[in-house]
Parts: sequence; C-alpha cells; structure tokens
Amino acid sequence: MSLPDRTTVLIVGAGPSGLACALSLINQGFRDFVIIDAVLEGENTSRALVIHAATLEALDTVQCAEPLIELGVKADEIRLRERTASIITMDFRHLANYTRYPFGLVLPQNTTERVLTEKLEGLGVKVFRPHTLTSMKTNSQNSNEVDASFNEGQIIQASYVVGADGAKSAVRQLAGIGFVDPDGDTEDHTNNLTQMVIADVTLSSHIPDDGPGMAVISPDSLFLFVPLTSSMIEYQGFNNVYRLICGVPVSSGPPPHAPPTPYLQDLINKYGPIELSSDSSANPNPIQISHTLWSSRFRTHSAAADRFFTRFGAAGDKSDANSGAVIFLVGDAAHIHSPAGGQGMNLGLRDSIFLGPMLVQHINQSRESQPTSDPDVILWKFASVRRKRALAVIHMTKVMLSAMGTPAASKWFWWFPVSFGTIRNTILRILGRFAFLRRIAAWRVSGLGVR
Repeated sequence: MSLPDRTTVLIVGAGPSGLACALSLINQGFRDFVIIDAVLEGENTSRALVIHAATLEALDTVQCAEPLIELGVKADEIRLRERTASIITMDFRHLANYTRYPFGLVLPQNTTERVLTEKLEGLGVKVFRPHTLTSMKTNSQNSNEVDASFNEGQIIQASYVVGADGAKSAVRQLAGIGFVDPDGDTEDHTNNLTQMVIADVTLSSHIPDDGPGMAVISPDSLFLFVPLTSSMIEYQGFNNVYRLICGVPVSSGPPPHAPPTPYLQDLINKYGPIELSSDSSANPNPIQISHTLWSSRFRTHSAAADRFFTRFGAAGDKSDANSGAVIFLVGDAAHIHSPAGGQGMNLGLRDSIFLGPMLVQHINQSRESQPTSDPDVILWKFASVRRKRALAVIHMTKVMLSAMGTPAASKWFWWFPVSFGTIRNTILRILGRFAFLRRIAAWRVSGLGVR
C-alpha cells in the first residue's frame, strides 16, 4: 500500500500502543493521522497476556473494553503457590467498590491487537504495512515538520511523530533520546529470572480447573501456566491450549532460541506444579505436552527513555525552543521492564489512550494565531506524569522480580538450615492472612493507583 506524502500525526508502530493512540485520536474527532508498522498483520509474536482494571477503564473510553471482555477470561484472583501447596491468593473482587472491572482479563496480546485493528478498520482507518522507518530529518521548508523516510524510499512529511515502535524504537533512536535503566543498574546475570522461556502448548489430558491459571514459585524459578481462550484464531482446531512462562536459572545455561517440547517438558517437571509432571514417580497421573505450537525465549531488564516528549531539531537533537517536529514516545518505546505483574502492555495502552486528547489540545492551541500560553507545556506536563508512572511500575516489578527470584541458597538459624525461598514463602503466607494487605496488592497490580 502506497504511503501518503504528508500527515499531521505519524504513528510509527501498530501494536497495542499505536492502535490505541489512533483510536484515541479518532475519539477526539481527529483523523489527520497515518499509522504504519514494519511487519505484516499477524506476523508478530507477543508475551503480554493480561489486561488489568485501569487499562479496561481506559479502553472503555474508546469503546473497546466490552469486545475484549467477550473474548477473554476473567481472572477474579491470582493464586500464588508452591509446587505442592498454596501460598497466597490476591483477590481482585475486593476492588468492586473502585472499578467496574474488578478482575484481570486473560487475553493474549495478538488477540487484543486483532480487536483494536478491527475497531480501527470499522472506523475507516487502515494500517499501512509493511513499512520500516529508516531516517528522519527536518523538512527544508518547515522547521516544525519532519521528513520520515521508509525502506522503500517513500517519505512522509509530518508535524508530530508518535513512537510506538517497541523497545528497539527507531523513532527514539533517530530523535537521539537515551534509553537506560533508571536506577543505573546493568543487566543482572545472577537473578534466576533473568532469562525466561515462553510457549503455547497442548497437553495429553485435561487438567483440573484451577481458575484462570497458576503461578508457582520454587527455590530456583517462577512458573506460570495459563489457559488460552478459543478466541485465538491461529489455534482453532486445538483444544486446551496453555501459555507456559518459566524462569530458567542462569546455572542451567541459556535456553534454546525456540525451546522444543522435551526442553519445555523438563521445565514443567522441575518447576511446575506436581500435578502437571510427566514423571510417574512424582505424579501418579502423569501429563505430557502433546504439541508445542509456539515457543521463544527472552531476557528480563528495565529501561526508560530519558524523556517521553521532545522536539526534533535541525540536527536531529532536542531543541530548547518550540521548533522542530513533536516527538512523543509511548509503550515499549518509552519504557520496558520485567513481565512481573503483567504491567507492560497495560501501561503502554494507557499512555496512548491518554495521549490522544493531549495531542489534539496541543494541535489546536498551536494553530491559534496568538496562543495565550506555550502549547508545549501541555505535552511537557503529560510526559512528566507518564514517565513518573513508568518509573513507579519499573520499581514495583523490580521488587516483585527480586522476591520471586529468591535463590535456593540456605541460611543457618542456630543448627537448622533454612532456604531463602522457604523464608520468603513463610512471610508471604503470614502477610496473606491480612485482608487489607491483599487489597493493597490487588490495587497496585490492577493499575488503579498508577493510571
């Protein structure tokens, strides 16, 4: 599909964040935008699996919450357990007085993208694919616009560029914006959750209903096992499909690029609940993986852009004056962190939905012949708020990851050796007895406190 020559707003990236930004602009009555993506529809893979209450509230403002809820599974609670026993249950139903969505919605990211894409197409907007952004330079005739070049040589002239193009964002790099861990941490090679495996699998037999999934912490790993819904078009014809996510201890070496079934089965046997083991000596009713439909690996780390909003200067640098095209980063282009708590896609969706009104306000004020105030203040303030939200989430996920990744090493209490994992689990069990602490945990994970 041929690209247009110019637009007011260019959205680079058509994942959840980019699609949500487009829908938010339309919701404000603004349609002078173009949205592009580097891959064909359906060719992307994803890790995100849950949409929290605060994000569902944001999605409701662009009329997308209900279509997503119809396809997903409502998780009223999250059960954290050991391989053989329960530890603590976090109940989202405690949030019923604060939100219309007192649950987490289990729904794979690619299904979320499909719903948002269909909504956008229903409003008459198509995503331009596949087009890769290769360079940006200030337009020679208008210093407040940028010429964005793509791999086929086509150029789009734009006044605003929204970088929704992921952790390796070309927009961010071309705008000269730094992207580092906000705490100055380097990649941790010792935590047992530094490297993780993700896969979609089917099992040899049906497992007992344990709600919308299970989270198992063991001395060396975190193991997640979540049923996927029949809404996944690519898996139609397969019954009982599950998403498996498991930390691989550094001592075990790096996982393979696309972990095969035997490797995944070994992870279940070592770190999953006993009732899913294929080892008959541990499980009297052994269960095996029948099919591995998709698998991958990833590393966990955190980073945040130095700034979410800037102007593209003549040399591609930040300009202190109100000149240069507006650059705004959302989603993984602005912040990344570990998957603990399922926060990544959620924060990106809220970034983008809340950005729409701010962009339209900035555009309208900039077009006034004599603006009563500096329009950039709108975006500076918004960017500051969103970055603070991102830093809060990064901090929360680091704390969660640190707790879940407690090593198997032991500490001697008098003459008794006790593992750090046992100490952690005991503390969690004690804390879980207090309802107000369970409510606080549900509140924080839901995103209602850091919208």
